[in-house]
Amino acid sequence: MDIILLSSFLKWCCILNFSILLVSTLALSLRPDFVYRVHGQIFQLSREAFNTQIYQFLALYKLLVLVFNLTPFLALWIIQM
Repeated sequence: MDIILLSSFLKWCCILNFSILLVSTLALSLRPDFVYRVHGQIFQLSREAFNTQIYQFLALYKLLVLVFNLTPFLALWIIQM
């Protein structure tokens, strides 16, 4: 696998992962009651516990995307210059 192919792969991974993060954040910002009702039927959590868990999940997801997608992409991009 060459650097250009790997760089392209990581670029699309970043785009897709940040899109998922954006949609999730928008859903939680614009329709928090709907998201809580949907997940509240599956997981029996209080509203405060749900908010804590979902925001911790989004923070971890963002951190993992930054570390495992964006950082290697930027490193490969710098090498290609």
